[in-house]
Amino acid sequence: MAFSIPFIGILLVHELGHLFTSIKHNVKASLPYFIPFWFGFIAPSIGTLGAVIKMKSLVNSRRKFFDIGVAGPLAGFVIAFAVLTYGFTHLPDADFIYEIHPEYLDPDYAPDQESVLDIQLGQNLLFYGMEKMLANPDKMPNMKEVIHYPYLFAGYLALFFTALNLLPIGQLDGGHIIFGLFPKHHKQISHAFYIAFIFFAGLGLVNPMMDFTYLLIALPLYVGFIYICFQKSVFKPQTKLAIAISIVTVQFALLNFFPDIKGYEGWLLYAFLLGRVLGLKHPPVQDGTRLNAGRKVLAWMAIIIFIICFTPKPFMIS
Repeated sequence: MAFSIPFIGILLVHELGHLFTSIKHNVKASLPYFIPFWFGFIAPSIGTLGAVIKMKSLVNSRRKFFDIGVAGPLAGFVIAFAVLTYGFTHLPDADFIYEIHPEYLDPDYAPDQESVLDIQLGQNLLFYGMEKMLANPDKMPNMKEVIHYPYLFAGYLALFFTALNLLPIGQLDGGHIIFGLFPKHHKQISHAFYIAFIFFAGLGLVNPMMDFTYLLIALPLYVGFIYICFQKSVFKPQTKLAIAISIVTVQFALLNFFPDIKGYEGWLLYAFLLGRVLGLKHPPVQDGTRLNAGRKVLAWMAIIIFIICFTPKPFMIS
């Protein structure tokens, strides 16, 4: 309960921000729907992949798109910040971890690397900064144990989902915000950021150190996957193929000089959903009225929130 209530609550507040703003602008929208994500008893899971609402009427205004898009992340972020503040300032005693892992008390304990599932959370600027400013260093767990601290874990996941929504790509919340700020350049920003995103995601997936026979099969498959990821882009087929080949070529060349660098393969599925399912473009609007000063301030606040919440490697599992 200490995890599920704040976590679901933050996601709900995020979607209610979208919903109430939609109602304010007379845009019909569905109630929030939570996407289930549960493996039963075979593996741990967080229960949901987030929540969504469905727009049921046409949004024909640049300002309406912006207001609806920015309301969710800002509302959810406020609650996530409050949950993390409570979590960092109310850490249990350091001995708490022995209730979860009593085997740590054994001086001869050595984990079986073949049977232990090791999950380490990555760092983002906000989580790191709040830890240094608010947490008692004697009580603060390392990032491998944060999943056992419900308020910290709920807040961490909230920042993760907030950053996902604020990616300046397509029709994500971040895409609506960029469209509000720079409507004439949304296409260029969305596609450029997507190329950088998928480049980082696949960095190291195929590298020069691999067996040559394996590379003969893996390289064409990898190029084909990236090509498919650009299906809902503005590029022509030959341009999509050229981009896919260029991404793989630059990655391959970079790894020749820096063989230890590695991206985050976990982003590849999200990149596929963005480029193949959701799309990288933004729908046109009839009312292109520019954002006023107050909305521009909110837009830059949202961009800053994205920067401090985004975690390049959020979940490192071994």
